[in-house]
Amino acid sequence: MKLILPLDLVADIEPHLPPDTEIVTVDVEGNLDGDATDAEVYFSWFLARSPILHKIIAAAPALRWHHAPNAGVNHILTPTYLERDIILTNGAGVHGIPIAEFAIAYILAHAKHLPELYALQAERHWKRGFAIQELTDATLLIIGAGGIGQEIAARAKPFGLRIIGSRRHPQELPNFDKVVGGDEWRALLPGVNYVVIATPLTPETKEFIDESVLRLLPKHAYLINIARGGVIDELALIKALTEGWIAGEALDTVNSEPLPSESPLWSLPNIFITPHISSDSPKIKQRSIVLFIDNLKRYQAGQPLRNVVDKEAGY
Repeated sequence: MKLILPLDLVADIEPHLPPDTEIVTVDVEGNLDGDATDAEVYFSWFLARSPILHKIIAAAPALRWHHAPNAGVNHILTPTYLERDIILTNGAGVHGIPIAEFAIAYILAHAKHLPELYALQAERHWKRGFAIQELTDATLLIIGAGGIGQEIAARAKPFGLRIIGSRRHPQELPNFDKVVGGDEWRALLPGVNYVVIATPLTPETKEFIDESVLRLLPKHAYLINIARGGVIDELALIKALTEGWIAGEALDTVNSEPLPSESPLWSLPNIFITPHISSDSPKIKQRSIVLFIDNLKRYQAGQPLRNVVDKEAGY
């Protein structure tokens, strides 16, 4: 069996492979170091842009299974990619812990006014009188109660938050006080304090956080996006933040990355922007490799693979 592996991971993966395995390596620009025409398996890595993916799958006509380390695969499911009958698996579950920790950090930063306090320290200015909040009894709505949403709930619950989740198929979940389905979350917006968006970007979720949603939120609500930039209508968000419809927003992802220097988002006082790093952790690489090796064993044994993406649903 022949595999296409990212050049940066070969040394870590090769010791776990069967002795009859052949390897073709690929660099960050999609350049292959050998013949991939009979390769069955491709393990891509982060920052693999669509043109690079297209280049690789074109060079591998026998490709049957592609494993991507990302949880979100909207950038992979292009018309060109979907023309091929390739099993796609993703990195769901690998990133949940660091993203959940960032979500809690965003919530605490807002509740305890940490950005303002950091600024005062830099100015050597002693000031009190902030409207600092407790998290106890506040309501957190997690739109997208999948793996990442559940990790967020597990870390939020000890703070005493009331946690509501939303998912396509609602069910009772640990650490959630309530889980709703469909668009039921919209009716809950007037009563929330914090909203975390943890959904994949699909045709159904593209800009689904629009003006109508933002106007339903109370003025004290704080919005957090650790999903994809495309789930929010940025023009509506800028209007909401400028006119004070909501208290603020934490954005780890935006429509155009890197965020252009001329974007008005940079200058809004009630926004916390991080450069799409909430999933960063030194443990991600090892977790990704462990998942891939486990799936490779399943693939060779003809067993069901973990994290198979429903291409029609988009996740």
